[in-house]
Amino acid sequence: MLAKANRLTTADDYRSVVRRGVKVAGAHTVSYLRSREVGADARFGFIVSKKVGTAVRRNLVRRRLKAACSDLVREGITGVDLVVRALPSASEAEWAALRAEVVRAASDRRVTRGSRVSDAAPGGHHA
Repeated sequence: MLAKANRLTTADDYRSVVRRGVKVAGAHTVSYLRSREVGADARFGFIVSKKVGTAVRRNLVRRRLKAACSDLVREGITGVDLVVRALPSASEAEWAALRAEVVRAASDRRVTRGSRVSDAAPGGHHA
């Protein structure tokens, strides 16, 4: 689904995005978005804890999130790192709802190079 170039693979990568990225909360996910150099491959990571459900449910949620991110790669997203943390309600969420949350998080306009949140973002909240 996602090429290696489009995956966050180290704990340091995850930590960096979660700590320094812009937080985007949805009904079923909390996403963290951080800009990268212009034109760099977009990279994605997923956090699906046992609170989401059994291994079967967690894997289903993870596959759906990966598919949504795969769609974004095909649509040409670049220059961002995105970590998506599934909330317990994600196990019952429809595919369309999960995809919509990922797309909304990936298109968040508060992300700027070198800062956590743009000062110009109305109503922006810090991660």
